[in-house]
Amino acid sequence: MSDRALAIEAWEALFRAQVSVMRTLNAEFPEDQISFNEYDVLFNLSTQPERQLRIRDLNKHLLLTQPSVSRMVDRLAARGIVVKLNDPTDARGIIVRMTEHGYDVYRRVAAAHGASIADRVGSRISADEMTTLIEICRKLKTETR
Repeated sequence: MSDRALAIEAWEALFRAQVSVMRTLNAEFPEDQISFNEYDVLFNLSTQPERQLRIRDLNKHLLLTQPSVSRMVDRLAARGIVVKLNDPTDARGIIVRMTEHGYDVYRRVAAAHGASIADRVGSRISADEMTTLIEICRKLKTETR
């Protein structure tokens, strides 16, 4: 098998595994409080200092278009899960900050979601394989603009 064909087969295996896992996780996701995409926003905010990011930087972490992210942030803000703040360093910039209420919601959902992840991933591959998977994924990850 050529290097090109092997790379394509590796990609297809990774992509198909991701689709399968995501379908399961989506089906098991506790959507009574927030959606899977809203969780992704909160997850990304939770990893940042002061649980906040400029909206344009948040966009770089998500698989949604900028208008979709803006609408989602507006919905989260209306429910008191995040607040939108003017960026003091850029008059055109908006900072999205998770509220304490939002962090409470995030932690509750993350506990249930984490259990699904542990079941779907952790029960099927060994700790060594998970470590290798993490290393491989980090090598493949590239930051967008």
